[in-house]
Amino acid sequence: MSIPTDLRSRKRLATRQGISNAATRLFFERGFDHVTVDEIAAAADVGRMTVFNHFPRKEDMFFDRDEEVRELLREALRQRDPGLAPVETLRLLAHRLAEEQSPYVCFTAGSQSFVATIDSSETLKARARAIRDEIAQVVAVALSECAGREPDDVDAQLAASLLLATWSVALLQAHQAYRRSQDPAAAKAVFVAIVDKGTIGLNVALADTPYV
Repeated sequence: MSIPTDLRSRKRLATRQGISNAATRLFFERGFDHVTVDEIAAAADVGRMTVFNHFPRKEDMFFDRDEEVRELLREALRQRDPGLAPVETLRLLAHRLAEEQSPYVCFTAGSQSFVATIDSSETLKARARAIRDEIAQVVAVALSECAGREPDDVDAQLAASLLLATWSVALLQAHQAYRRSQDPAAAKAVFVAIVDKGTIGLNVALADTPYV
């Protein structure tokens, strides 16, 4: 996400971040379903309408970085090395995010709280599934652009769905590995191993397409 330079935009971003931080703290402490918007507004020292101006849905305060993920994936494909296939570009991106302990791919006590909060709320689980589907569509369009194909290209749709399924399984298994071992390096190894294994399957499924 680009950092705004004008004062008004910076203040708006700071307010949004303050609301998200207050909401996340309350969600971690008490569970998503047991926190009201009024309580979040009070904790962030803003009005109820200010909360909704920044976050139309309560769950958006929890998943406040999903747009950053979409843009990260778009940019990785737009700026890829012409010598690398799109699927390989995303495999290497997964490795880089894990190596850098990106907030999107990290295995810590904080990330365990994040996962546990999702697991305890049907609303959050449903929203997480919806976000995964939305991101898959973003990736499908970005892949089709790489190949000069139509946005609804079937091969791009298949590639994106398989990619998101692979990353979802990899994240789930890595978080479980961290919960067992409390070892971030072990969890990271699980994540990249599953991404690599899934990519092998993608390369087979998408052979003779411009995506591999």
